[in-house]
Amino acid sequence: MGISGVVIAALRGGSGKTILSVGVIAALQRLGHVIAPFKKGPDYIDAGWLGLAAGRPCYNLDTFLIPPAVIAHAFARHASSADIAVIEGNRGLYDGIDTAGSTSTAELAKQLGLPVVLCIDCTKATRTMAAVVGGCRQFDPQVRIRAVVLNRVAGRRHETVLRDSIEKHCRIPVIGAIPKLDSRQFPERHMGLVPTAEHGWATRSVASAADMVDRYIDMQALLGICEKAAGIAAGVSSRPAGDDFSPARTQIPKERPRVGVIRDSAFQFYYPENLAALADAGAQVVFTSPLRERRLPQIDALYIGGGFPETHAQALAENHAFRDRIRQLAADGLPIYAECGGLMYLGEALSLDARRYPMCGVLPVVFGLSAKPQGHGYTVVHVDRPNPYFDVGTQLKGHEFHYSRVLDWQGSDRDTVFCMQKGRGFQHARDGISFKHVLATYTHLHALGTPQWAPAVVRMAAVYRATKRKRAVA
Repeated sequence: MGISGVVIAALRGGSGKTILSVGVIAALQRLGHVIAPFKKGPDYIDAGWLGLAAGRPCYNLDTFLIPPAVIAHAFARHASSADIAVIEGNRGLYDGIDTAGSTSTAELAKQLGLPVVLCIDCTKATRTMAAVVGGCRQFDPQVRIRAVVLNRVAGRRHETVLRDSIEKHCRIPVIGAIPKLDSRQFPERHMGLVPTAEHGWATRSVASAADMVDRYIDMQALLGICEKAAGIAAGVSSRPAGDDFSPARTQIPKERPRVGVIRDSAFQFYYPENLAALADAGAQVVFTSPLRERRLPQIDALYIGGGFPETHAQALAENHAFRDRIRQLAADGLPIYAECGGLMYLGEALSLDARRYPMCGVLPVVFGLSAKPQGHGYTVVHVDRPNPYFDVGTQLKGHEFHYSRVLDWQGSDRDTVFCMQKGRGFQHARDGISFKHVLATYTHLHALGTPQWAPAVVRMAAVYRATKRKRAVA
């Protein structure tokens, strides 16, 4: 029967496509539709808002991190349980990592057979936008740009000139015109929206976005675009992608080891597939939080994702029992895998505004915070030293986005196991600090692109669990 859906794209980042996507999803929900939300690219924050609007997890479709065949399978699997799939693009429609645009939103739309609605920032422009839209349409005729939404429109006259110019010269309908909005509803952090976990009135913001779409967007026209996509996207495979891209085979432990996951407003950046991959590999996933709990629960391994520990530095520092227990267990051989914010939490301290906040003290490093990104973009790492999780010689694709930087590092390059082939990493073009069964890195990995990761974590957890039992018997 195919999949009904739409890709919401823009000419560049910051054009308003996230707020439009959130509003469209929430408005479609109000009409009684079940929406499958997706985010093109590695972004966690936008995905959190899209998932909140849809009332179900948002999945990332990143064509750099994940092989194309796996992308198609994941999209079909998650979209098949919904009425409409809504994908928010990233950056500009044709922007990718190379001149061919191989990882662009446009290429993803073509692969999935979905139409594109183009959200354009019309600030201080009128008829010129018709030339821009026309250029986008002609740049790659296989990309089906089916409608335009005008954003940040200054008034009725502004809208009229824009609408008439685009529809006359491009023969693409304008299905909405959104005025300049009050930014207080969606405050920004760094290069994206504030994470929903830190936003106490996130549900009201989503409702406001839905009200905006109801008022300014022709929803019947949008629904018509989505429905026409079903026949086009019918060829997208819902079958497994094949052995080359399937999760690494592993023997499921008879007793499921307990893998702790620190998840709260300080550590919130987890791909749903990563957590699912741990469970599929045989783990019992146990959520915990140093912001809510005084002690770490009984676990056989620990996964600490990214986030913003700097906004919770005092609370993290004050929970001595939690920090001390992690340090003790790391020294005892507990398997710990940490990404970005998790790496910072495992350090000696976090220095902010001339104050020093003690962290777990597992790794001999002090972090500070910079005004500009210290690492931002895709990464490619070569595993060149032994570690508990990846074979030497393995190449891994990931991404990094952090404002933190190393202030004091008492270790050496010999303590790191990743050589950076692309990206900045931790220090000296290296990443991945290894200590006993700990591996902490700035690089974020996606389980669908790194299928060996979850089985390795669970395998280490099972070994640690067995070791504890042997000690108890002895």
